[in-house]
Amino acid sequence: MNATALSAARRVRELPEATDGRTVDLLVVGLGVTGAGVALDAASRGLDVVAVDAHDLAFGTSRWSSKLVHGGLRYLAHGQVGVAHESAVERGVLMTRTAPHLTRALPMLIPLVPMVTGGQAAIARAGLVAGDALRAGARTPHSVLPRPRRLGRTETLALAPSLRPTGLRGGLLSWDGQLEDDARLVVALARTAAGHGARVLTRTRVLALDGTGAQVRDELTGTEHTIRARAVVNASGVWAGTLDPEVTLRPSRGTHLVLRGESLPGLRVAVMAPVPGERNRFVFALPQPDGQVYVGLTDEPVDGPVPDEPVPTEPEIGFLLDVISAVLDRPLGREDVAGAYAGLRPLLDVPGQGRTADLSRRHAVLTSRSGVVTVVGGKLTTYRRMAEDAVDAAVPTAGRCRTRDLPLVGAAPRAELALLEEPARLVRRYGAEAGAVLATARERTGLDDATLLAPVAEGVPTTLAELAWGVSHEGALGVDDLLDRRVRVGLVPTDRAAAEPAARAALAQVQA
Repeated sequence: MNATALSAARRVRELPEATDGRTVDLLVVGLGVTGAGVALDAASRGLDVVAVDAHDLAFGTSRWSSKLVHGGLRYLAHGQVGVAHESAVERGVLMTRTAPHLTRALPMLIPLVPMVTGGQAAIARAGLVAGDALRAGARTPHSVLPRPRRLGRTETLALAPSLRPTGLRGGLLSWDGQLEDDARLVVALARTAAGHGARVLTRTRVLALDGTGAQVRDELTGTEHTIRARAVVNASGVWAGTLDPEVTLRPSRGTHLVLRGESLPGLRVAVMAPVPGERNRFVFALPQPDGQVYVGLTDEPVDGPVPDEPVPTEPEIGFLLDVISAVLDRPLGREDVAGAYAGLRPLLDVPGQGRTADLSRRHAVLTSRSGVVTVVGGKLTTYRRMAEDAVDAAVPTAGRCRTRDLPLVGAAPRAELALLEEPARLVRRYGAEAGAVLATARERTGLDDATLLAPVAEGVPTTLAELAWGVSHEGALGVDDLLDRRVRVGLVPTDRAAAEPAARAALAQVQA
């Protein structure tokens, strides 16, 4: 068995090992991008690591992002130079070293429509030049992220035919990083950590936590266990305060819409529509590799208990449609929305600061009186640095961080990925493992390649080979894991319903 493969059988073996009375070096609570990053960082330093989550890999905020790896331009505009530089550096690490197979350059367009004055356009252009300086300072080559430039009206409409042509003066084109999928990044981190010896245990809920370990419950059987550890990192995101009452957060909700490609036909760039009355906020229309378009995002404060799965509100949906429609020739309506999702940002509460939109995205590592190290704040792009700081704080004797140059499973140089003969969809989602995905599905199901590579339902490009791999190598234990967090069909409810029979078949065939 591949050392990086996560499966139901591996969990059955490793949960008793983690709870047999031994004391591990580090217990990590939470398997979003930060927790999975902490597990990888610690395991790659040679520590004995157990990482648990009450639900699944990427169950929380880490699957609800814009699927971007940002260079930090917005933070530079807010004067957060350190956060901006850190974002640009970590974007470069992801795109050139650790995950080139899961990232790509995304062209981003600010259309110069009548609502954007000449002065505003000049400021925006200066911002893009500053963003390119961030790229240069992070030593990300132009071959990965090209320079920004001004476009004429004709070229602007060729890249985004849905823009309103009346009064359009051209556009400002820049480049940022785009993820194939945020949940796929988390899965790759968790599997890479497992390859370095970490025990990665989903469906394992922490009931009580302190600096010496945790009382946990196996959510599949209901049995309770104790995990003993020399150090503990709380990386549970917006739920961090429920495990450590000394941590106070101010979550904010970011909502996105999912549109079919035909709602914005011919879109070849991300379109940035300025939010009226805001100095540096935009609503993005982000084209996806499968033809969908994500429109986001909001930044609304959240009060009260933190839900397991946040729900977008109708006012937020209306706001996003209104802002993006202001630059389009055909305004979008509620009928264009095929799906919608919302995520909660785990922002650290800082007394005296105003809106959640204005809170710093700088991360913080806090140590409670009980000895638990909590890492909060930050953003998806900077997960690796967050993990490094958390491990340094929890285990000061652990030695040097290795993750800056540690490729994730499936990673390979872009030139090598371009030469792979496997189907482009599999290469895009699994990188150098594309051939293994197909071969494993063939072996586990006994089906031919044509069947394994066919869409699982009309209009749903996901294949049975991907579902089989999700069960055999990515730790999916049920239909929700597969459709909502391994292949992301669940972002569109009608697609999810159509794909569910294939998901059940894959679970039955591969787990048998």
